[in-house]
Amino acid sequence: MTNDLPLSPSPSLPFSPSPPSPLLPLSLLLYNPSAMTTALVYDQAFLNHQTGHHPENPDRLRVIISALQQDETLWTKLRHRTPRPVSDEDIMRCHSYRLIDQVRSLCDRGVPFVDLDTAICAQSFEVAKLASGAAIVAVDDVFNDASNAIALVRPPGHHATSNRAMGFCLFNNVAIAARYAQVHYGADRVLIIDWDVHHGNGTQEIFYRDPSVFYLSLHQYPYYPGTGSAGERGLDKGEGTTLNIPLSEGTSAAAHREAFADALRAIEKAFPPDLIIVSAGFDSRRGDPLGGLMLEDTDFEEMTKQVMDMADRHAAGRVVSVLEGGYNLDTLGETVRTHVAALNS
Repeated sequence: MTNDLPLSPSPSLPFSPSPPSPLLPLSLLLYNPSAMTTALVYDQAFLNHQTGHHPENPDRLRVIISALQQDETLWTKLRHRTPRPVSDEDIMRCHSYRLIDQVRSLCDRGVPFVDLDTAICAQSFEVAKLASGAAIVAVDDVFNDASNAIALVRPPGHHATSNRAMGFCLFNNVAIAARYAQVHYGADRVLIIDWDVHHGNGTQEIFYRDPSVFYLSLHQYPYYPGTGSAGERGLDKGEGTTLNIPLSEGTSAAAHREAFADALRAIEKAFPPDLIIVSAGFDSRRGDPLGGLMLEDTDFEEMTKQVMDMADRHAAGRVVSVLEGGYNLDTLGETVRTHVAALNS
């Protein structure tokens, strides 16, 4: 197993770039990047996912919302949206019905854990459906009247595989949102960028054979959940549409940012996206109790702007950010506020 950064300045992608369209899509012709509107999708019901003395707990959202509200100028600029519960049909585009039934049954019976890591309560099934629904509402917003959107949700989702809840996650919020965008808005190429400190094994597994969804992850490695080596690049028609950038514990922010920028440049040449979804985990920030990477708030700000620039060039600015990890309650609020301010800049 290796945890070294890629040696090449730009990761290579083993498939041919898509040919440029002869005409710009109408959405790009009408798109005005100076008229920036950011939708914030949130509901206090996310606090009802009670996990006890656990890193993934309701205080995470409390400190985030508090930090946003203290920035009165930003708070008033945001378009505040209410999520709706996701349907079983939407979930089943990514997960088995057996998983839906298992999570529902565990919550109904008052079982406190799915596994040793993943705490639940009686309300967790409905809250998880609302979290995935928030990601879907964010997709609706960016394909209609918002420039970009952020869904501040819990439980997180990127560890949930097609048939297993794990790693604090019940349903895979970003995967469900990506499939929804494809079905309802005809998004041909969806790029999922995961900057959580942990590899999103669930998102990778769901799209591993799918050439229409590109999964990029920069994460600490080796680390939980054990997946995410540079050799994991997809299978069958999806070969080359998974790009993992494993980072050693203590990797400098400068090296981290350089790897991120190189990856975006390589992907853009071969896979210009119609939509970008960010698995926005902030446990890759320096000082997080569950991580060992070194990013600062300014790094997240610059990474956000790089994603937005790519979206401006190819996706009419459409960026959907969905909260994943981040467990340092002393810094999390300001880190997310910085990210949201960059989205709204």
